[in-house]
Amino acid sequence: MLTALYYGRVFLITSITAVIISFLLDPFVHVLVKFRFPRSLAALVVCLLAALVVYALGLALYIQTSGLVAQLPQITQRAASMVDDTQLKLERIEANAYKLISRQPPPPAPIVSKAASKKKTAAPAVAVPNVPPAIQEVRIHQDSNPIADFVYPRLGSLYEFLLMSSFIPFLVYFLLSWGGHVNRAFLQFFSGEDRVIASKSLQGIGNMVRAFVVGNSMLGAMLAIASTLGFWLVGVPFPLLAGPLSGFLSLIPYVGLPLALMPPLLSALSGGATISGVVLVAAMVAALHLVALNFLYPKIVGARVHLNPLVVTFALMFWSFIWDAAGLILAIPLTAALKAVCDNVRALQPIGRFLGD
Repeated sequence: MLTALYYGRVFLITSITAVIISFLLDPFVHVLVKFRFPRSLAALVVCLLAALVVYALGLALYIQTSGLVAQLPQITQRAASMVDDTQLKLERIEANAYKLISRQPPPPAPIVSKAASKKKTAAPAVAVPNVPPAIQEVRIHQDSNPIADFVYPRLGSLYEFLLMSSFIPFLVYFLLSWGGHVNRAFLQFFSGEDRVIASKSLQGIGNMVRAFVVGNSMLGAMLAIASTLGFWLVGVPFPLLAGPLSGFLSLIPYVGLPLALMPPLLSALSGGATISGVVLVAAMVAALHLVALNFLYPKIVGARVHLNPLVVTFALMFWSFIWDAAGLILAIPLTAALKAVCDNVRALQPIGRFLGD
């Protein structure tokens, strides 16, 4: 089972992502069906509108990001100057502390001549026997290409990711247009009371996943609005880029805070922020993250999925080990779907109570 989950992770992640998106868009399809749209046409209209929204968001993100990328050299210089200033201040604090502890001045650093340092640091030449110097130089250049060594092994994984991602729009459309037929065909495998249990389990999975996605979307939107307003008030450049990115990245379990800090800090450095300004932005992001994690998340998301914190932690550990970063994002909806099944199957109800809050 674990082997199948690990080696089939690209296929499974793609399929689960498409199922989650279809659960989220299915209510809009039902609204159009009530207006006497054919289900296939309603699914096509909803998918096109969703693609249009994604395109608009991507275009806005690209416009904001292009302005930030143009200032990357200034950001690098300001970050380096901040590091130098901080290092100088730390050295002064260290010197003052040493003066307070001991009246004697600190011992001078040993003076090493340039010739001696060259003798110590010079690396011995490595000679390859029976190989002409020209071939040795070619081999050295071939062996010292870290970019190629990093990119080439990952091209296969990137190709698999892009290939499987291209199937998501088609899977979502077919799940929305043929979802009712697939649901009825699946229930034909059961009879009597088992069919009722299977139907309730499918409905519970849909409700759990939809509640999780909607709850996270609501919380992310709240954090995005609060972050954007806060960054605009303190004068952070590109608040329309840094605010939404910081708000939604903050929702990623365990690594949300460091990821949420990156967009506003880069934007602040592009505007020439001082060390105190950077600290203020970092404190603002940390405060919003802590408030969302400790107060808003349990009320908005936790009340919808009904999972206890211990189970959530173990689920995050397990799925992140199997599926890396995608496992962190999909761990909670997968566990919530498992709980929905356990709640409706009488023999598994003790497991459902164990998973619940």
